[in-house]
Amino acid sequence: MNNFGGKIIKKENKDPKGYMRNMAPIGFKSRISEKSGDIMTVASRDVITIPPTMPVIGAVKTMLSHGFRRLPVADAGTNRLKGIVTSQDIIDFLGGGERHLIVKNRFKGNILSAVNGSISEIMEENVISLNEKDSLKDALNIMIKENIGGLPITDSEGRVSAIVSEKDFVFLVSGIVTAKTVNDYMSKKTVTAPSDMSIGTATKSMINNGFRRLPVIRDNVLIGIITASDIMRFLGSGDIFNKLVTGNAREVFEVPISTLIRRDVVFIRSDIDLGEAASLMLDKNVGSLPVLEDGELKGIITERDFVRALAD
Repeated sequence: MNNFGGKIIKKENKDPKGYMRNMAPIGFKSRISEKSGDIMTVASRDVITIPPTMPVIGAVKTMLSHGFRRLPVADAGTNRLKGIVTSQDIIDFLGGGERHLIVKNRFKGNILSAVNGSISEIMEENVISLNEKDSLKDALNIMIKENIGGLPITDSEGRVSAIVSEKDFVFLVSGIVTAKTVNDYMSKKTVTAPSDMSIGTATKSMINNGFRRLPVIRDNVLIGIITASDIMRFLGSGDIFNKLVTGNAREVFEVPISTLIRRDVVFIRSDIDLGEAASLMLDKNVGSLPVLEDGELKGIITERDFVRALAD
């Protein structure tokens, strides 16, 4: 999509999940079914689980190789849900959040030992999940109430069968005219970070404030956005990881966040329809879009904001 303000053309096409999509103007909230079991129409059945005994570094590699932000943790024999781990949990563990106390206390500060410890050490055990019989409306309500970006789905025996995330709801909004604009749902008070901020400082800011991403500014110009997954990828990469585990963690965390920026900024205007914004987000495979007006950052719209729009 090159023209972010262009008219959406009425047409039908088949989406990646095989469903037909109507791109004519419709009431986008009509897509949110309250019918039992309809959560499975959007959830991903291609879900990967990891056992509680998997080393932390194994979970990191699994997330990075598949591009996942979260992994359900399930019993190896029964596949029954035991917990969940996210990229934020990983950087919390490695980057000085509450979970980093595990490194200090249980592993005496030895990061190499810590990352080879089991994922059960840092996973969230009190998992909020859905059942295959739940509706789309159930999922939305839980995501909003609990401030959760993704939910494992289990069958009647408690076995993990699918997962639903905020991105799946962005998918529901994409390609339709909603009569709602980006301005209606974007966050207008955006916390930014200077390009020379250290990765350590940025990590702690994300953890302490519950952020998943930070827009990066240089000379009052937006140059990119870094995410928890970007930091996890950095900390888990070859030479950097070696420095981390051989005692040079301080050097690692003093690297400026500008080094993590891997792509050009994809931005949007505030007057664009939510449906077009959702299409752009999916097309560019990003979880957020900064909103620029005359080159100035006015806000940011994220996957979470599409969930809010559907739940309103």
